[in-house]
Amino acid sequence: MATKPYSAIARVAAFIALLSDGAASAQSLTVLPVTIQMTPGRLATALTVINQGDSETGVQVRAFAWNQADGNDWLTSSEEVLASPPLTTIAPRATQVVRLVLRRPPQGHEATYRVLLDQIPPPAAPGTVRIALRLSIPVFAEPETRVAPHVQFHIERDAGRAWLVAINDGGRHETIRDIALTTSEGSGLRTEANVSPYVLAGATRRWRIVEQARLPVAGGTVRLTARAETGVVDQPVSVVAAP
Repeated sequence: MATKPYSAIARVAAFIALLSDGAASAQSLTVLPVTIQMTPGRLATALTVINQGDSETGVQVRAFAWNQADGNDWLTSSEEVLASPPLTTIAPRATQVVRLVLRRPPQGHEATYRVLLDQIPPPAAPGTVRIALRLSIPVFAEPETRVAPHVQFHIERDAGRAWLVAINDGGRHETIRDIALTTSEGSGLRTEANVSPYVLAGATRRWRIVEQARLPVAGGTVRLTARAETGVVDQPVSVVAAP
């Protein structure tokens, strides 16, 4: 388990859908902040977990190393981040602070983790069902050296399928949201929804192009506009054949 991808949650896009700009919520649980950015030299931070329900609830807290491979998100067990307490019971309308500590500072590039909070509800009353919920909080830890994302885009075609591909060869993550692809004739090309916006350092993210009837052949270009953490993306991207 220590190095095996956490297969039950390997693709974490479903968890990201639970997150809002200010707080992550799952029924009666709220977690603040929604994203943790640890600046250079900072090795400790905290989450605030709020039980807004009318009954006590248990919460298990686990930290995982977060990587991207083959265009997907993978979580692996890690001892690089300590969560305290790892298991707690929160009374109704009460708050629990969870402290997170890095064992060592990142080296050379941003380190990325996800903290999973699993709700452990009390036993259900006869004839009722309780659903255990999970929240996933991204943690970005910056190294002492200054790093930045560097993302390059292209469109890849392969046997009737196509993807927008983002390759980040920089040392820090980038977020890509509100993607719009437009052909030279002005036709829009829709990409799949509910894909994680994060492109981690040294990783690749792929968005499947759902509508591709008007997609140019290899050698053509498409206009890409999007909203990134570092600014607005507005550029032509090349269409290439899959290797």
